[in-house]
Amino acid sequence: MVWRWGIRVLDIGPIGQIEPILEAISQQEQKLLACIHCGLCLEACPTYVVTGDENDGPRGRLYLMRSVAEGRLPNTSTAFSEHIDRCLGCRACEQVCPAGVEYGVLLESSRHELLIAQPKGDLQNKLLRFVLKRIWLSPGRLRAMFAAARLFRDLRLAALLVKSGIAGLLSRQAEFGLTLLNSSRSARQEPTGTPRATEGSRETVALFRGCVGEGLFSRVNRATRRVLEANSVSVRVPESQVCCGALHAHAGDLEGARELARKNIRAFAGGDSVVTNAGGCGAMLVSYSHLLAEDETYRDAAHRFSQRVKDVSQELQQRRLRIGSAATDERVTYDTSCHLLYGQHAGESSEKVVQHLPGIDFVTLPGSERCCGGAGIYNLMQPEMSRRVLKEKLSCIKETGAELLVTGNPGCQMQIAAGACLEGMKLQVCHPIELLDESYARAGFYDPL
Repeated sequence: MVWRWGIRVLDIGPIGQIEPILEAISQQEQKLLACIHCGLCLEACPTYVVTGDENDGPRGRLYLMRSVAEGRLPNTSTAFSEHIDRCLGCRACEQVCPAGVEYGVLLESSRHELLIAQPKGDLQNKLLRFVLKRIWLSPGRLRAMFAAARLFRDLRLAALLVKSGIAGLLSRQAEFGLTLLNSSRSARQEPTGTPRATEGSRETVALFRGCVGEGLFSRVNRATRRVLEANSVSVRVPESQVCCGALHAHAGDLEGARELARKNIRAFAGGDSVVTNAGGCGAMLVSYSHLLAEDETYRDAAHRFSQRVKDVSQELQQRRLRIGSAATDERVTYDTSCHLLYGQHAGESSEKVVQHLPGIDFVTLPGSERCCGGAGIYNLMQPEMSRRVLKEKLSCIKETGAELLVTGNPGCQMQIAAGACLEGMKLQVCHPIELLDESYARAGFYDPL
């Protein structure tokens, strides 16, 4: 046995043989020891701000993680599961931490611990395991699931169940879930046509479609392609790409996330930039280098892959962006995707795309950098906490008087649009690239089909 920072570690070889939570804490040892308990992470944490409970803030959660790693608290304890599960994983705490603690890594390892420890007979946990392993890892089953979801949405059955009150009778969770699905409908009229050929050399990029992106927001992928091509960028779409693995990683299924990561690295072989329009996907893709750091076969390829990942706004900011026509006369505000801001560090690039639009009536959203409460499937797994976080966001949106909100992540689009619908707010929600796409169509940059 050896001891590190008060933690007993089995001295049995490579670090990959140590329990994930123990490994993660050991790797963060120096940074955690450098913590000065300044409390900056608390005010940045949406769940702490809502509850005022230290255990719902980064410091409290780190203490719980250490307690489990040191054997002072069982991984089956209610305190550990309750407060770790309540974390949104927005990573806002990382941005303000003077010691540079990589909280996201520790959180995923803790959730891996919980996935193992939680009772297999628990219905919610059993359903989550089934969906992650039997559907999300199978491209064919995943496409079939989203096809059924789109049909349910497009026939307006989700809206009917909510409007009739039937969904509410089932549960508030079911009501919100169906409203989420209905809110994935397009809030804008999608342009048609193909970008007119432009002069000059054309760079090629590879587009990451995303599972939810392609399944429920394919219009955003089409808009992304048109806008890039209108700016002299050729776009290829690898057909063998799969889900980014974010849902698996957030749920603690790190091996499932690694399986998907390896498939994507193979699918996107080459030197082209990997462009994504979803903040959550982008943050996961750039973390492949960490996720596969102990994989001797994929470690170097994963590092190179992560360096190639860009949000579409970052790709557009690197070139002289074409100026279109006014896309809307509505008042517009912008909400920053947490993972776009804290995971990809591209929040400003996305906002600049919006501000680049001519004649736009833009108003800054107070607290734009704070999480909306969506966080993958957090809004379905932790509905009450999600609603409390969302309530603050909707209050800030009301203050702006905006009629249109743009945000660079499909999960955020659905969360805010669903909340606004249930609150009776007249608010449209779309992706920044959709507005730029409309601007280009109105300027005549696209030839009719």
